[in-house]
Amino acid sequence: MDKVYLDHAATTPVFPEVAEAMYDILLHHHGNPSSPHFCGRDAKGYLDEARGQVAALIGAAPEEIFFTSGGTEADNIAVFGSAAAAGDKKHVITSAVEHHAVLDSCQELARLGYDLTVLPVDAYGLVHVEDLQASLRPDTFLVSIMHANNEVGSVNPIKELAAAAHQAGALFHVDAVQSVGKIPVNVTDLDVDMLTYSSHKINGPKGVGALYKRQDVPICRRVFGGGQERQLRSGTENMPGIVGFGKAAALTAQRWQAEMAECRRLRDLLVELTLTRIPHSRLNGHPTQRLPHNANLSFDYIEGEALLLYLDLAGVACSAGSACSSGSSTPSHVLTAMGLEDRWLHSALRFSLGYGVTEEQIRYTAQLLQEKVEQLRMASPFYQGK
Repeated sequence: MDKVYLDHAATTPVFPEVAEAMYDILLHHHGNPSSPHFCGRDAKGYLDEARGQVAALIGAAPEEIFFTSGGTEADNIAVFGSAAAAGDKKHVITSAVEHHAVLDSCQELARLGYDLTVLPVDAYGLVHVEDLQASLRPDTFLVSIMHANNEVGSVNPIKELAAAAHQAGALFHVDAVQSVGKIPVNVTDLDVDMLTYSSHKINGPKGVGALYKRQDVPICRRVFGGGQERQLRSGTENMPGIVGFGKAAALTAQRWQAEMAECRRLRDLLVELTLTRIPHSRLNGHPTQRLPHNANLSFDYIEGEALLLYLDLAGVACSAGSACSSGSSTPSHVLTAMGLEDRWLHSALRFSLGYGVTEEQIRYTAQLLQEKVEQLRMASPFYQGK
């Protein structure tokens, strides 16, 4: 069996058509889109086309899209930019399971003197509308809740959460890095003020992302310079990356439904084979209200890091949590907030599917899991199945 890549939530392989589009820009369209001459006008045309493609993927207008270096920067602009524009309002709300790009930004605001409320989640990792409503205040300027969790895949009721925030006069930002291209994401349907997403999660290049901002939403710029991206994010545009992002967005718009239907089928097969063949195993996150390509699984009597190493040596790539937190010795803040017992908390692995994954690979992974879990359990003094 060739190498099996089951870590698409961390990053995705680039579509061949995306690489070709980027190569063409690098070789034949090198102009700066801010330049007035023919090379600049040529580049500006490609920039505008990509902006339209990226906007169309989420049902936005091109002028509502601002290119960034990735989802992290887009999250930072949303949080700090709205804080700077909020005047006397000093209260921000987020949840305990956010990506650190949002959590750390909100905690930095707290360090600067803002009031921060971190909402709890239930056992599935979901935010309850009632908890948000109880936390909203007249001085709440921003609520930032992720659409789908990057570790367990649970999908929040964003439309209802946004409605609650708006009723209290607060802006609503959603980190949709994990959901765009996987489930329906339309900014009008969700009724959000800002939304962030990233190229490399939809088979585009790394180093480029976008912030959607509704046109009437006031936020302040965080990067100063030449005034690119309509003054919000200065710096010469990453044209190969942006064009690649645009191409990936256009292809994703055509393919995501069929691809995610197949991912759901294969994900369900992996979960079924695992839970039926391996005793003392469980699926983390909501059983149905979840991303179609995500399976977060825990195995009692073992350490997840040991199983991850065994799988890696056998040619299967997965994750023990968020790729952005790899190397951390602390347990997942997401699973901790969900209230998982230590035996499930420390044995969790995330399997995320995508472009190129086959049924043969899934069956191989399931068989490997069965073998390696049993091997590790036999070395545990607490396992009674010997």
